[in-house]
Amino acid sequence: MDLDMVNMFVIAGGTLAIPILAFVASFLLWPSALIRIYYWYWRRALGMQVRYANYDDYQFCYSYRGRPGYRPSILMLHGFSAHKDMWLSIVKFLPKNLHLVCVDMPGHEGTTRSDLDDYSISGQAKRIHQFVECIKLNRRPFHLVGTSMGGNVAGVYAAQYPEDICSLTLICPAGLPSTTDSKFIKQLRELQESKRIDRIPLIPSTPEEMADMLKLCSYVRFKVPQQILQGLVDVRIPHNEFYRKLFLEIADEKSRHSLHENMSKIKAPTQVIWGKQDQVLDVSGASVLSSAIPDCHVYILENCGHSVVVERPRKTANLILEFLALLHGMENNKKQA
Repeated sequence: MDLDMVNMFVIAGGTLAIPILAFVASFLLWPSALIRIYYWYWRRALGMQVRYANYDDYQFCYSYRGRPGYRPSILMLHGFSAHKDMWLSIVKFLPKNLHLVCVDMPGHEGTTRSDLDDYSISGQAKRIHQFVECIKLNRRPFHLVGTSMGGNVAGVYAAQYPEDICSLTLICPAGLPSTTDSKFIKQLRELQESKRIDRIPLIPSTPEEMADMLKLCSYVRFKVPQQILQGLVDVRIPHNEFYRKLFLEIADEKSRHSLHENMSKIKAPTQVIWGKQDQVLDVSGASVLSSAIPDCHVYILENCGHSVVVERPRKTANLILEFLALLHGMENNKKQA
């Protein structure tokens, strides 16, 4: 083998080795950086673009795909301590010509965080309304989707700003009283009794606590490597003080049952999706909503926990699309009649 051939193999080997070594180094030394790169790549692959909108001195960060058309736009509100990218698993199964908007909730990720802000559920609903007006999403009524804390906010939004929305999807929403205590509620009571409320199960600070949180939130047991658990914790730790403040705000009497207090005001056709094995918010909340909202369609997913969006993304996307198609068909029938 001549020298040129040897040099070619050395150069080729070096070219391949650099990204491999970079990946290994990131995985072992900076797993949080790898997680950020992962979301960045997934957004690009799905065609989601990140933008910012300003309301006075307040900044909203959101991602979107598509443009407003004859079908309603869809606005998605994530849950406690999550971010807009949590919806990517569902976006993957939605048509590319649908106009989708995923916003970082107040204080989360790229949206402004201020000690002076009102993080109660009604306060967050007002902020989301400001965001909607900023990007002129309510030029036509849109479909609103919310999960967990975001479901609580979405329900209150639908009650307070009925002219903005044409339909509503609530996924395991918070803000409801329950006749059956979930595992999470029992844990909170035990922590309160032992005066260790600072150790909230949804605010992990170690890889072990992160693993426990994942078990609490999902029925499916994901095998997550230790380095990824560490990365997930590293991403969250700088925000844990805010998460604790936010949790105490939304668990306060002012917000604890906000959805329950507003559900009778919801007039839009409503879809409720809930994991039957939800250990964070008991599935009995679905019957509470169905008894109070006139046009309510309930879907209970077997072998699914609180993280419906992650555990059953294809099924959830299909249910939303089927619901929208049903409403569209009903609207056409009314026009023909």
